[in-house]
Amino acid sequence: MANKTIFNKLLTVLILLALSVFYVASAKADATDPQSLIQNSTENMLQALKDNEVELEKDPSIIFGLVESIIMPHFDFNKMAKLALGRNWRKASSEQKEQFTEEFRILLIRSYSTAMLEYTDEKINFLPTRGDLKKKKVKVPMEIIQPGGPSIPMALSMYQNKADVWKVYDVKIDGISLVTNYRSTFATQIRNEGMDKLIESLVKKNEKVKI
Repeated sequence: MANKTIFNKLLTVLILLALSVFYVASAKADATDPQSLIQNSTENMLQALKDNEVELEKDPSIIFGLVESIIMPHFDFNKMAKLALGRNWRKASSEQKEQFTEEFRILLIRSYSTAMLEYTDEKINFLPTRGDLKKKKVKVPMEIIQPGGPSIPMALSMYQNKADVWKVYDVKIDGISLVTNYRSTFATQIRNEGMDKLIESLVKKNEKVKI
């Protein structure tokens, strides 16, 4: 299992790698299936990076807006926030839930924006999608090929919501869930300092990248 350093390093390239899987996977897929939705967003993201290359070199913060408008619509932040808080979600007030979800959204945008800036064409192997489209849940497994090291397994979890739109709700690296990884950290902070302090700490971390 990857240690924390490896997990954090891989997280910076995770999203574009995962989206790249979809981009090359199925050009003939129906426009409403998860692969085609991510394929389109990936194509748009890569083109945006190319079109804004000069601007990004001068002002890397431009990436936040690009990620927000192109990639993030395919993520269910409410579901991810609920999963990240676990049992603490039920204990939180409506206002705390709303505040936490917004700050968690920005936290993920920060992480995924780093991925856009640091992506360097790492190689991956594509593996068969697991799950049944009819059951409205799928996992897309893949593996990162490390030069001189073992390959690292990854998976992107998606579900189809009530509006029949496919959304990402978790990612895994070497069996480590992004949601579970945050849940452990958040639970400790809530236990030691309370929910309001957790939200306050996220606000401070996110201040420079408010969308």
